[in-house]
Amino acid sequence: MTVTLESRTLAIGDHAADLLFREAHTAYAFTDEPVADEQLAAIYDLVRHAPTAMNSQPLRITFVRSEQGKARLLPHIAEGNRRKAASAPVVAILAADTDFHEQLPRLLPQAPGAKARFEDAAARTRAAMFNASLQAGYFIVAARSAGLDAGPMGGIDAAGIDAEFFPGSALRTFLAVNLGYAAPGGTHPRNPRLEHHEAVTYL
Repeated sequence: MTVTLESRTLAIGDHAADLLFREAHTAYAFTDEPVADEQLAAIYDLVRHAPTAMNSQPLRITFVRSEQGKARLLPHIAEGNRRKAASAPVVAILAADTDFHEQLPRLLPQAPGAKARFEDAAARTRAAMFNASLQAGYFIVAARSAGLDAGPMGGIDAAGIDAEFFPGSALRTFLAVNLGYAAPGGTHPRNPRLEHHEAVTYL
């Protein structure tokens, strides 16, 4: 099936589609322009509406912006990513709360027995990581909605970050995201994307 641009229908305008998707690039270097508290709050206000199984909402976000916080974080960033993180006004640590089930009586009141379904720790951790990863995708789009550039980094020592920032807790780090305004030359040209016929099947 061939789908042309003319036949596609979006509920958002081209400006929003460009900002969030078409013209958005992963940022690798940032200016020193600060990120406002209001922007960070607005990001979470969008992220919390992301879909998660049983409304579990396991994502926990730690915004690292102070010199002291960066000094604690940077040793746990892979060497190839360290300069990127150092240049970003804010680095968001994204972690999954593996005890998310404790919140289910409040978050899913229509299912009183929901918490008991996650008594197995291994299954609960898998659910936490999966659903927090869904929220992470929304986090990046939300950051772009706030006018920021984002640079997600999987090259981190997640266990080291947990020991440094969340000792003795149920939080498990899985991603760090640099936030700010891309510096000139701080993004790469767009690499090719798969075409519709290469990635989509209709049955």
